[in-house]
Amino acid sequence: MTDRIKTDAHNLRKLIREAEALADESIIAMARLKQAMLAARQNPEVEVHTGQRALMRLTEAESQALAMSTNLLRVHAELSKLAEVHAGGDMGEKTVIPREAVTTTRSAEPAMMSA
Repeated sequence: MTDRIKTDAHNLRKLIREAEALADESIIAMARLKQAMLAARQNPEVEVHTGQRALMRLTEAESQALAMSTNLLRVHAELSKLAEVHAGGDMGEKTVIPREAVTTTRSAEPAMMSA
């Protein structure tokens, strides 16, 4: 493996993990926000429906963030395959991402039904 390939592979490995960590951090931040919103709504002086639309939008944002995280896992899996081919498998521990970790519920249902 050439030095350029090795350098590129190490850089990609670092950057994909950084992107995955940032995706996780955004999901954590939204979970904290949702918790704070729900706690604020439990105030007896606040109507029970207060903030419902904001909560629905936050839930949609959480779903989109999880989809982004799943797509980053798919990118990671593809990069791992490329590393085996182009970096000669000389990149240390192999990343194993189980198929079910990147399969959405909708696309997994038919597979389960036919099994």
